Amino acid sequence: MQLRFQYRVILTPGQRIRAARVFGCRRVVWNDALAMQKKRKASNKRLGPPKDRIAEGPYQSIPKNAELGKTLVTVAKKTEDRAFLSNCPVGVMQQTLRDLDAAWKAHEDSKTGKRKGPKVATPRFKSRKDTRQTALTRSDRWSILEDGMLRLPKIGDVRVTWTRDLPSGPSSGCR
Repeated sequence: MQLRFQYRVILTPGQRIRAARVFGCRRVVWNDALAMQKKRKASNKRLGPPKDRIAEGPYQSIPKNAELGKTLVTVAKKTEDRAFLSNCPVGVMQQTLRDLDAAWKAHEDSKTGKRKGPKVATPRFKSRKDTRQTALTRSDRWSILEDGMLRLPKIGDVRVTWTRDLPSGPSSGCR
């Protein structure tokens, strides 16, 4: 059995800005990827099933993580309007694409009956006003320092109010 503990981090004003940028980059990548996938799914839906098509044209494949990562992260960082993505750890953006892929899979599996329980809705666009923010996972190479501080990539060393010692090393990440 795995336990989850929550701890409070104390950010300096500069760290708050950098953390907000990381969360903003995650939201932008999620929304861009979702828009691209929804557009292709809608065009495929208009075509209808292959046996009785209502419109002409080929089915477009739904972009997977590798294609989305290339388009929305690597290439987008070089454009002028998405240059701010360079201020975010790459692992955060890649994890965002994996999370979106998992959300689509859960939706499709619940539609077909592979997933038990209530139906899962399609993934939704992320809002700026939503205060539930997660970004960093263990693969982003954050670490707990000797003095009890937390080193977060692109944010810096953060003070943490430890309410109890960790029973073991972290397995997933800061959520």
